Amino acid sequence: MGKKKMAITTLGCKVNQYESYTIENLFLKNGYEIVDFSDSANIYIINTCTVTHIGDRKSRQLIRKAVRNNPDAFIVVTGCYAQLSPGEILKIPGVDMVIGTSDRSNIVELVENNSNKDKPVNAVTDIMKTTNFEELPSALEQKRIRGFLKIQEGCSNFCAYCIIPYTRGPLRSRSPVNVIKEAERLIDHGYKEIVLTGIHIGAYGKDLKGKKESLAGIINQICSLEGLKRLRISSLEPQDVDYDLIDILASSSMVCRHFHLPLQSGDDYILKNMRRRYDTQHYKDIVYRIKQKMPSAAVTTDIITGFPGETDERFTNTLDFIKQMEFADLHVFKYSPRAGTAAASFAGQVASREKEKRKKMLLETGEKLRYKFLSNYLGEEMTVLVEQFVEQNNLFEGVTDNYIKIMFFSESVQRGDFINVMAEKVINNHLYGRIV
Repeated sequence: MGKKKMAITTLGCKVNQYESYTIENLFLKNGYEIVDFSDSANIYIINTCTVTHIGDRKSRQLIRKAVRNNPDAFIVVTGCYAQLSPGEILKIPGVDMVIGTSDRSNIVELVENNSNKDKPVNAVTDIMKTTNFEELPSALEQKRIRGFLKIQEGCSNFCAYCIIPYTRGPLRSRSPVNVIKEAERLIDHGYKEIVLTGIHIGAYGKDLKGKKESLAGIINQICSLEGLKRLRISSLEPQDVDYDLIDILASSSMVCRHFHLPLQSGDDYILKNMRRRYDTQHYKDIVYRIKQKMPSAAVTTDIITGFPGETDERFTNTLDFIKQMEFADLHVFKYSPRAGTAAASFAGQVASREKEKRKKMLLETGEKLRYKFLSNYLGEEMTVLVEQFVEQNNLFEGVTDNYIKIMFFSESVQRGDFINVMAEKVINNHLYGRIV
């Protein structure tokens, strides 16, 4: 009898992707073979997202796909949708177990102990009572060149539109000792760039004590490790960024010059109603400070359009503010009422057609800003981490430290190499160049 086969698929954010890698690793260590989700497997795991209703729907579609792939397989649903709506998921024919966003270090044991049960098993626990960061085995095989390192879990912001605090629970920081051990393992495994990730990484250390137990402190410790070339920081909440943090990041040649700062709205009235913890003046100040200290830095952002109360005037304020900030890129989302959040019952809901119109205007603005940002680098030589070979273009693609993806031809480079590329042209908002 051959090895049991496990397949996993992931929806949502980089944290979910990281956690899927750790789940794969747990099953590998217990003698399972990992196969593609489209193949026949004994166990299927769907790691879900619930930021929007679309995430819920996609999760249900993937559950049904797994059942079709092998009606006799053991179907496990985990992640944020599982944490929020276990009862809803258990009603889907074929689901055998639901596990939320905790206790996944025991997922193999839970599956094996319950694989013969006649009824579906609800293994979801109360995430709001969770107080400690759950350590999972190192995710060394991440199918990517940049190694992701989770340093923090949970969020206590409770923005009016967001369900995540209810699916991920309160702030829990990973101990600095374990963060450094994981970073060392990633470096030893060959990763030259590490990406710090979490649900609210700007709050890292606030539930701990001491200067070293802060985001700036852990960054300094990681940057001192031998063998690491780059340290990239994922999304930072604007209220967590101040001049001191910017100055510390700017002083390191290892920290990537890319800052993703979710704005969500460029109108102070809307920001207040969203329960965001900053205003446009603070946001402007930190962006200007970043660009003063690191002139080549890329600042990217998230925007929600159509939030309740967003009049034409308030939308125009957002559009004007975006142009003023000269972002390198925008991620645009239409507001969607989410049951269980405060904003779902707010007055002044915006019509779907108007949301679509505003989204289109924002995307067009983002395209222009992206083109302008990329054009600034024409004729410049940039250090690029080679990420992948793109067959349809017959070109390699790499990424700079300020998160510019550039395409180039080569007959000799390999994934993971650092090379110098001269930027020569912008086509369809993609940068193309040649190896120097």
